[in-house]
Amino acid sequence: MASSLHFLLLFSSLLYNFSIYQAKPFNPTDGLIFHVKKDVSTLQYVTEIHIGTPLLLSKLAVDLGGPFPWFNCAPSSSSRLVNKRSIQCLAAKPKTHQYQGSNKKCHIFTENRITQIAIQGDLVEDITAINQVTDGSKTGSKSITTVDYNFQFSCAPMLLLYGLASGAKGMLGLGRTQMSMTSQISAQLSSKLQFIICLSSSNGVVLHENGHRSSNFRTKIPDSMIYTPLVNQVETPHEYVINLKSIKISGKKLSLGIEEGKIKLSTIVPYTTMESSIYATFTKAYEQAATSMNITRVSPVAPFGQCFSSRENDGTLVGPKVPAIDLVLQSEMVKWRIHGRNSMVQVSDEVMCLGFLDGGLNLKTSMVIGGYQLEDTLLHFDVGASRLGFTQQSCSVLRLDSAFKDTL
Repeated sequence: MASSLHFLLLFSSLLYNFSIYQAKPFNPTDGLIFHVKKDVSTLQYVTEIHIGTPLLLSKLAVDLGGPFPWFNCAPSSSSRLVNKRSIQCLAAKPKTHQYQGSNKKCHIFTENRITQIAIQGDLVEDITAINQVTDGSKTGSKSITTVDYNFQFSCAPMLLLYGLASGAKGMLGLGRTQMSMTSQISAQLSSKLQFIICLSSSNGVVLHENGHRSSNFRTKIPDSMIYTPLVNQVETPHEYVINLKSIKISGKKLSLGIEEGKIKLSTIVPYTTMESSIYATFTKAYEQAATSMNITRVSPVAPFGQCFSSRENDGTLVGPKVPAIDLVLQSEMVKWRIHGRNSMVQVSDEVMCLGFLDGGLNLKTSMVIGGYQLEDTLLHFDVGASRLGFTQQSCSVLRLDSAFKDTL
């Protein structure tokens, strides 16, 4: 029975991807791109997308680990409810797909993962216009137009919008599922399941390109990119998780009491959170390292637990001159280094705070790397190969800033 179900899901996935691609062939030199900007009030990362007929502009919060996109739907003449007996419905919820009852709608469990409010939504297909990026010349210049496709998403009630950035109409799920926007776009591009994300306060991007030789996807991936395996989590298979071997501060390894931990990457958590015991060890060691550099500790400023004076800190090209933090991943040779610009949050002219928070005792992973620590870090999610590439790099390396001067 289990093998039959596995075969059905595999066949459904292949047929679903084939049907999407056949619906509208894609120019192999093109890619799709979302411009991302940080909302100053909520610290969420938001993008824009056009949906329906007529096309209406909708602001969405970017959810890296979200299982699928969802919106508070507006009336649209091109909208179509997905039938509960369809391949798309099976792909959206393979473990709970049922045929009972007379209602033909595909009901799908939909969650605002920021507020953790969840409610039943309807799986819908509609026209969606996304920015298309086209190679303009051999020098890498770009032109931007929009391209229309049919995408599936959950049509959710107004209740779920509570807690989102002002004006946001839903969330753009990029997680490791068949129904995420990432998977649907890869099917449209007939490409490898991969994308690039680079967050910043103003000019971040999520970029999908097909990766063919004629595309310059690879030119955006620096030689300094370091790769680490993505870990499969049984409880949350849609999340992006990597291994954690140890943590070092100023080159000194911390005694965390764990042989191996897990790190989740998130765009909906503003600052990195740690399991309480790890946080206690981490902040104690950080204070010692900061004191040895003559950095003065001051009273904490909420929500941060540890703050320092920035009056006599001249700073460097990678932010304030503070202890470097190394996250040692699958081996001592693979380290994610966090410099001052990603570790310290300037809360006033004279005070900077360590941008790491106590996440309590019930975290499902040892750490959750939040948006602030991801900023100005070029991330290559090679989902098909189950690996993550990362390197500290300004988002301007993508050379797409000027294309968005009139957006958001």
